[in-house]
Amino acid sequence: MAEESKRAEVSSLSFRQQPIEVSMRGLLRSSIIGIFLIMLIGAMYFAQDLLMPIALAFMFSILLSPIVRAGAKWRIPEWMTATSLVLLLFFLIALGVYSLSGPVSQWIDDAPRIGSEVQKKLSGIRASLGFVVQVTEQVSQMTTQNDPGVQRVVLKEPGFLRSAATGVPAVVAKVGLTLVLLLFLLASGDLFREKLVKILPTLSDKKRAIHISRDIEREVSRYLLTITGINIATGAFIGVGMWIIGMPNPVLWGVLATFLTYIPYLGALIGIILVACVALVSFETVSYAMLAPGIYLLAAMLEGQVLTPMIVGRRLEMNAVAILLAVAFWGWVWGIVGVLMAVPLLVMVKVFSDHVEGLDAIGQFLSARETHTPPAEEAEARAKPAAA
Repeated sequence: MAEESKRAEVSSLSFRQQPIEVSMRGLLRSSIIGIFLIMLIGAMYFAQDLLMPIALAFMFSILLSPIVRAGAKWRIPEWMTATSLVLLLFFLIALGVYSLSGPVSQWIDDAPRIGSEVQKKLSGIRASLGFVVQVTEQVSQMTTQNDPGVQRVVLKEPGFLRSAATGVPAVVAKVGLTLVLLLFLLASGDLFREKLVKILPTLSDKKRAIHISRDIEREVSRYLLTITGINIATGAFIGVGMWIIGMPNPVLWGVLATFLTYIPYLGALIGIILVACVALVSFETVSYAMLAPGIYLLAAMLEGQVLTPMIVGRRLEMNAVAILLAVAFWGWVWGIVGVLMAVPLLVMVKVFSDHVEGLDAIGQFLSARETHTPPAEEAEARAKPAAA
C-alpha cells in the first residue's frame, strides 16, 4: 500500500510538472523567435545599402518574369529578352532624371522665395489666429531661455544641395547593382525555382513549393501591373488638370503624383500639400489657387475609392491598419524606397500566408474586412421572401 501511494504521488507530481515544462518550452521558443526578429530588423536597417538593391531586383524580376517566359514560348532566348527589358528600364530612368532635373533644381533654388510668398498669402489667416501664435511664441521663448554665462554650441548641418551631391555616387551604385542583379535574375529563368524543388525532401513539398511560387509570382505581378496602370492614369489626370488651370510644370506634377500614389494615404496628403504651396505662389488669389489641391484631391478620391477597389478587387484588398504600419516600418528601415516597396512586400506576405498552413492568422489580419453575407445568413435571407 505504501509503495502504491508513493507511485500515485510521483505520478501526480509529474502530471503537475508537465504544464510547467510545456509553458517553459513555449516561453523559450517565443524568446528565441523575438531575438531573431530583433536581429533581423537590425540587419535590414544597417545593411540597407546591400539589401535594398537586392529586394528591388527580386521585386522587378517578379514583375517582369512573365514577359521573359512569354518570349521563351516564342523561342526568344531568355538572355535577349532580359537584356532588352533591363536596357529599357535604364533608358526610362535616365530619361526621367534628365527631363525632371531642371524643374526640380529650379524648385530647390526657389524654395526660400516660395516659403516667404506662402507666408504672405496666408497672413490673413495667421492674423485671425494671432492670439494662438502669440502664446506659442511666448512658450517657445520661455523654454529656450538659457543662462547668459553659459555658452551655447550649435552644430551646423550640411545643406540640402551638399547632402544631395555627396549622396549621388551611393544612389548610382544602388541603381547599378539593382539593374545588374535584375539582368541575371531574368536571364536565369526558373533557376531558383528548380533549385528550391531539388532541395525539398518529399514530393508533396516539391509540389507545394511550385504551387506557392507560381501563385506568388502571378498575384504579385498582376497586382504591380494593375497598380502601376492605375497610378499612371492618376498622374496623367492630375497633370492634365494642372495644365488646364495654368500650374507651372504640369508634367512634373503628373510624374510626381504617379510615384506618390504608390504610397497609400500619405502620398496623396504630401502631394496635396505640395500642390497647395506652389499654387499659392503661382496664382494671385487664394480661391483660384485652391483649384490645384482640389483637382489632386478629386484624383486621389477616384483612385482610392473607385479605381483600385473596382480593378484590383476584394481578393488582394489589404487592411488599412496593416498598410499604415508597413509603410511606417519600411520607411524607417529603408527610407523612401522602403515606403514605395511596403505594399508590394505586404502583398507577398499575404499571398504566402494564404498558401501555408499555420500562417492563416497572418493572412486574415492582413486582409480587409469582409463585407459579404455569410452562407447561413444568405440562405435565411433567400428563404424569407420565398416563404412570404
